[in-house]
Order: sequence, then C-alpha cells, then structure tokens
Amino acid sequence: MHRLAAFDPVHLALLAGLFTWAVTALGAAVVVLVRRMSLRLLDVMLGFAAGVMIAASVWSLLIPSIEVAGELGLIPWLPAAVGFALGGIFLRGADALLPHLHPGLDPSRAEGMPVRWRRSTLLVMAITLHNIPEGLAIGVAFGAASHGVEGAGLAAAVALTLGIGLQNLPEGAAVAMPLRGEGMSRGKAFWYGQLSAAVEPVAAVLGAAFVEMSRPLLPYALAFAAGAMIFVVVEELIPESQGRGNADLATIGTLGGFLVMMILDVALG
Repeated sequence: MHRLAAFDPVHLALLAGLFTWAVTALGAAVVVLVRRMSLRLLDVMLGFAAGVMIAASVWSLLIPSIEVAGELGLIPWLPAAVGFALGGIFLRGADALLPHLHPGLDPSRAEGMPVRWRRSTLLVMAITLHNIPEGLAIGVAFGAASHGVEGAGLAAAVALTLGIGLQNLPEGAAVAMPLRGEGMSRGKAFWYGQLSAAVEPVAAVLGAAFVEMSRPLLPYALAFAAGAMIFVVVEELIPESQGRGNADLATIGTLGGFLVMMILDVALG
C-alpha cells in the first residue's frame, strides 16, 4: 500500500527508535522537578502503557501478520500463532536468564541469574529487557511498510512509533522516580531512567534489517514482536499497575491507552 520508495526503512526505524528513546528520557526528566510522584498517577500511566501495547500488538502486528500470510499463500493464522508463541518464549527465556529487578520490589526479589549488582543496575536491566520487543516492533513495522503490506504502510509504522513513544513516558519515570526517592541525585536518577531505552534504536534497526532480507519471514516477525510485547504487558505492566491499591484507576488507564492506540492505528494506518 505505502511503499518506501525514497527511504531506507532501516534508517527510518533508527530515527523512530531514537524518538522513543528521547520520550523515555523526557519521562525520566520528571525527577528534575519532583522527588516523588503520586502512586495513583504512576499506576494510571502504567495502565495506559499496557493498553497501548495491547492495541499495538493487535492492530499493528498481529492483523498485518495474518494479512501477509494470506498474501503469501500460507494458512493465514499459522505464522501469526507460531511467531506469537516464539515471541513469548523468547521473552520468558530472557526474563529467566538476565538479572533484573522490577520497580517497587525489594532487591531480594530480583529475577534472573543471581548477581551482586546494584539495585539501580537491576532496575535499568528490567526496563531495558522489556524495551527490546518495543524496538523490534518498530523495526518490523517499517520493514513491513517497505514490502507494501496492506494495512501496514508507512503511516501505520508512524502510528506505532507514536504509540510506543507515549507509553515510554511512564517507563522512564518508573525507573527514575524510585531511584530519586531512595536518595540518588537528580542527575544519576535521570541518567539511569533514560538509559533503559537506549536499546530501542538498536532493536529497531535489527528488526527492520531482518524483515528487509526476506518477505516470507515477515508474518512470523510481526507476530514475534506481538508475542514479546504481550508478555511484557502481562508479566510486568498490569501486575505493577494493579498492586498498590489503585486497580480501578489503572484499569481505566489501560482502557484509555487501548483506545488511543487503536484510534492512532486505524486513523493513520
């Protein structure tokens, strides 16, 4: 539908990844203004991020995956199912191996291989790990646009980038604010907060380059990114947003995020 005749999708994916990294830095920059953030606001923001990722997984990744499979003469649901499962398995494996600590938890509850890393490092690792599928999703979306996939054109890739950028705001704050609350300087808290998204431009470039190499792998790659993103939502964002007594507000935030991403994707895609 929308072909990238004049642009390299890898370069566009890099720019998109840099944009989402910058938005994460903007979220982390809140530590310059305040020492603590309202837990209610944080839970609403995390719920919003979950809603965005769920909607993006469906409209920007899974539906195009099914459409591409049909165009290639494959069983439409098969690549989507295989890729989705592999994405979840990949994130589960990375979650089990890489040392990390979810925001708000005691260091004794760190996951992954046992190490003696500082709490700040473990927190950054948690968000970094879960930013990988976001970067991959962006890259795969621009790669799909370069192949002229129906329903996954340049506008759809831009919509996905905007949606992920929006939900990166609370992620940056979710790392930076707890560190600031523990007494870390504003500068260091900001640094660690923005550092968590540095992986997104790298993952975006890898995702775009991968799907540029082979169109038959595209439906699997789209669904892989969706499965990885849904794993993040269910394993981290929803439990974290629901665990501090603000479940109703967090749920409203999730619905709001879903609506925003759905409207963005349908209106622009």
